[in-house]
Amino acid sequence: MTPPLTGACQCGEVGYAITAEPVTVYACHCRDCQRQSGAAFALSLVVPRAAIGVIRGTAREWQRPSAQTASGTPMVCLFCGACGARLYHLPSRNPEVAVVKPGTLDDTAWLVPVGHIWTESAQPWVAIPARTVNYPRQPPDLAALAAAWRARR
Repeated sequence: MTPPLTGACQCGEVGYAITAEPVTVYACHCRDCQRQSGAAFALSLVVPRAAIGVIRGTAREWQRPSAQTASGTPMVCLFCGACGARLYHLPSRNPEVAVVKPGTLDDTAWLVPVGHIWTESAQPWVAIPARTVNYPRQPPDLAALAAAWRARR
């Protein structure tokens, strides 16, 4: 995995590039991610916000409050208007990062989560590895997840 990393929506109309190394990769088991992905959890690839941008097509935006925090901190979600695939999110609680939906990357072979968040809402049949950095809810920051990612690299 060497930047630039590229990805696109399911139909290929909207493409993006990431020009910096990722900060971390984790699995999120919150109800929002379960609903959005249609799966038991969603992978999240955190990258510096300044290092990601749309390089083909025009992404649409949808702003939603986060159900994960008592304040309902809003998040901007970028997606393809044609196929509806989510590409990445811009959380207002951390304006320095973007959270990419890494299944949209052109090369996904290197994706291995170093942690799991919102484990309290994980499906009961999902085994959470004890050797990863895990949080029952939203972590206070990304420091431990980022350190685990750097150690793995």
